[in-house]
Amino acid sequence: MKRILATSLLLATLSAGTATAQISLVNPVPQKVTASGKGIVAAPAAWRVICDKKRSGSIATQALVKATTVKQQPKAAYSVTIGVKGDKAVSKVAKLIPAKAEGYYLSITDKGAVVAGVDEEGLYYGVQTLLASVAEGKLECCTITDWPDVPFRGTVEGFYGTPWSHKARLSQIEFYGRNKMNVYIYGPKDDPYHRNHWRVPYPDEEARRIQELNEHAKQCGVNFYWAIHPGVDIKWNDADRDALMAKLEKMYQLGIRSFAVFFDDIWGEGAKADKQAALLNYVDDNFIKSHKDVKPLIMCPTEYNRSWANDAGGYLRTLGTKMNKDIQIMWTGNSVVHCIDKESMEWINQRIDRKAYIWWNFPVSDFVRDHILLGPAYGNGLDIANDMSGFVSNPMEHAEASKISLYGIADYTWNMKAYDYKADWEKGLKAVLPDNYEALRTFALYNKDLGPNGHGFRREEGDELKPVADAALSGDLKGVQSLLGKCYELRMAVDVLLADNSNPELRRELRPWLLQGKNVADYGVAVCAMAANRKYPNAFPSFEQAYKQARALQVQMYELENSDVRHALQPGIKVATKVLLPTLNKLFTQTVEAYNKENGTSFVCEAEYNPYKIESTVPQLALLPVSVRGNDVTVAPSLEVIKWAKGASFTIESDRNVTFAGMEFNLGVPGVAKNFKLELYDNGVWKEVSLLHYRDNDPVIHTGNELGGMQASKLRITNVSGADKEVYFKNFKFVKQ
Repeated sequence: MKRILATSLLLATLSAGTATAQISLVNPVPQKVTASGKGIVAAPAAWRVICDKKRSGSIATQALVKATTVKQQPKAAYSVTIGVKGDKAVSKVAKLIPAKAEGYYLSITDKGAVVAGVDEEGLYYGVQTLLASVAEGKLECCTITDWPDVPFRGTVEGFYGTPWSHKARLSQIEFYGRNKMNVYIYGPKDDPYHRNHWRVPYPDEEARRIQELNEHAKQCGVNFYWAIHPGVDIKWNDADRDALMAKLEKMYQLGIRSFAVFFDDIWGEGAKADKQAALLNYVDDNFIKSHKDVKPLIMCPTEYNRSWANDAGGYLRTLGTKMNKDIQIMWTGNSVVHCIDKESMEWINQRIDRKAYIWWNFPVSDFVRDHILLGPAYGNGLDIANDMSGFVSNPMEHAEASKISLYGIADYTWNMKAYDYKADWEKGLKAVLPDNYEALRTFALYNKDLGPNGHGFRREEGDELKPVADAALSGDLKGVQSLLGKCYELRMAVDVLLADNSNPELRRELRPWLLQGKNVADYGVAVCAMAANRKYPNAFPSFEQAYKQARALQVQMYELENSDVRHALQPGIKVATKVLLPTLNKLFTQTVEAYNKENGTSFVCEAEYNPYKIESTVPQLALLPVSVRGNDVTVAPSLEVIKWAKGASFTIESDRNVTFAGMEFNLGVPGVAKNFKLELYDNGVWKEVSLLHYRDNDPVIHTGNELGGMQASKLRITNVSGADKEVYFKNFKFVKQ
């Protein structure tokens, strides 16, 4: 009730004192809503569309035709009049249309509706508002005056790992159109024709898929941006400049009308600001401006966040002064993964001499693939709409699950001051899985936080559980009973979601975490039974029975984490890692310790089972997860440039001796093996193992033959070059016998 009241008061403020009506089903929240007429009435079973002839084929008209909530019938009593400013059909309300790009005016009465846009996009968004408002078979009589705060809003498919499927991209684009996001930037890191083979045209089949995505985006009011990433191996010569222009022209011939050029996550020759500026000015002058129907060019710089910016080196200021002012510059904030505020916007805008185009790295999880992020989008300033030229989210590789956060991001970028992330999260969950919203909400409560990570970016998770957790750990039996109830709730939610067929793609994405959630819930039941048994020793199950089950589930959680249930490249499966699981582990340990003391027993009280751990003086590597598939022990990659200081080391320790059969790792730089030393620790002695590349141009580092059959409990890699090194950490694996 407090949340509803606060939202109503906020809308009243935005309406300058006029009585307003909240159209609760509409996303994003409109800028101004004014109640009128008869309030809420039944929606018509059918309506007829009235518009100028030139508007009959517009995407707004097609959206009305395709609507499933209300049928279109030429003689229906209820009329929907639509048009763009200047159209005869909406001439009577022309003065009421907001004079802002993509703005619209909408009037809904019990007799008919009028949708008038300042442009074609605004008309389309007004129709989307009308369609959303009748989704539950009712109409709210009101007038709406609406427009977006941020000119460009949407997503960048810019994560590392498994790219979205074609089907997922089509679904995403439809989702953007419904929620008034107007940008989808196609830039998957693992598309070879985007990055590693950027000079090469797409094969016919892949070109057709991109063409289909672009056409689908047009029908949904979305600008399909195609991004190219030449910086990894570009030569600053006419041949590569012409190759870039030829590739862009090829994409233009496919129908693409929005373009981006990326220079992120590189170093060396491709990272020179003056060269980048000169190249992009050439592209802007000779390609973008020569085609009158394309959007402004976007570039992602090499120094794309404040923590990496060498202010004294002048990279950003060079872009600001030398690059054409109509080229948009992307920015992730004070670090790679960071929320955006007023001060950080002022800092970057002063240096690039234009408004930054925000690339927000949330809910992307390519650096924490053992987690799935189902929490709300929050933390960005509500006073920075006028400081940015665009705002795009970098989502997860799990496209359906990403929609929960993206729902809120659509609202945030449209109407910042009215943004309520908690309300949007609830609505986003319902939008993704309406039939089983409660189960998804329960599960999502334990899948918000990222866990410890190299970027230090965390999210709230389990705050509502803390009083219960504190009570249980204090020995309060009611607290234990409440904690037990939470575990049962999680267990039931998991079972419901595992059987839900309404969104099979979401179920596929969630499945590893759902199975682990079941383990965590069962573990919680067993641990709570142990704690309760100390108060009631004759209860069932006995302490020993519950203890054995809890220990078995610890092993099962580890084994599931390293099973084929995982998605490709997924290093583990973490659920409830911020409050619930740590609470259960603490309760397990303190209960076992107390039981041992009381009964003279020696049950193992360690709560977590993991035979491998990492220690590193390279901060970006210290928190990477270790996973096992068969005999392969793998460390998850780090997806940015690694600043490996001289003398710094990376160590993996096992809880027992391992017999090594082989090992390889890729630091992304040919010939770099000579700068590093590998050592194995056996019986208190470090023994060196030789490192080599099989080919001069191969960045993969291999070990000498002496590794085979060696036994050790630790391995350590140290930078022995005498200088700091910039490398990647693309993959790391050793094989045990």
